[in-house]
Amino acid sequence: MIPDAVAKFWHRLSHECDLWQRGFSHVAGVDEAGCGPLAGPVVAAAVVFPRTWLDSGLPSKFRGLNDSKQLCLEQREMFFGRITAHPEIRFAIASVDVETIDRINIRQAAWQAMRLALEQLQPPVEHVLIDGIRIRWLRFRQTALAQGDARSYSIAAASVLAKVTRDRTMLELDKQFPGYGFAEHKGYCTPQHFAALERLGPCAIHRKSFSPVKPTEAELRLGPE
Repeated sequence: MIPDAVAKFWHRLSHECDLWQRGFSHVAGVDEAGCGPLAGPVVAAAVVFPRTWLDSGLPSKFRGLNDSKQLCLEQREMFFGRITAHPEIRFAIASVDVETIDRINIRQAAWQAMRLALEQLQPPVEHVLIDGIRIRWLRFRQTALAQGDARSYSIAAASVLAKVTRDRTMLELDKQFPGYGFAEHKGYCTPQHFAALERLGPCAIHRKSFSPVKPTEAELRLGPE
């Protein structure tokens, strides 16, 4: 009998293994970070594991890999380093800025970031594992997995790369726009962030299409002072 812990490791690589067995050599997991915040870009990453793992299995140093939301800062940074340094893992990261988010909406912006990341990968991706729902206009063959970042190691890897990259971006933006606390809350809806908005008003990296940053009807009627 396979121990439960080992079975879990194999199960979370089962979607990749199934596609490898069906003849798809280049299978990418893709995920995004930053759909919920009031400020900053949305970032997506795509990760392709080597097909040789069909026989060898997931290396032990990746077996704690999980949805980035389930990992602490130190764990995310550790796995980011291990993923990006592995000679057989291919990855790409892309972001979409605030202006585009406000113009096309956050869901479309997140999907655009995913597409941009996938299109960077060479050789071209043959099949994509997506966290969430199917993206109809994405030109790649795809399998959508509900809670995919907890069910697929390659999606989990993509979630870590996207999350760490976005957090690092927000640390840099905190230096450009001091006073908002971006280094702490990364643009998410926290009491600290709301207090800063009340005190300072929105800055250039706030999403003007998001409440409470979005002007009210009364403010639009009154216009600038």
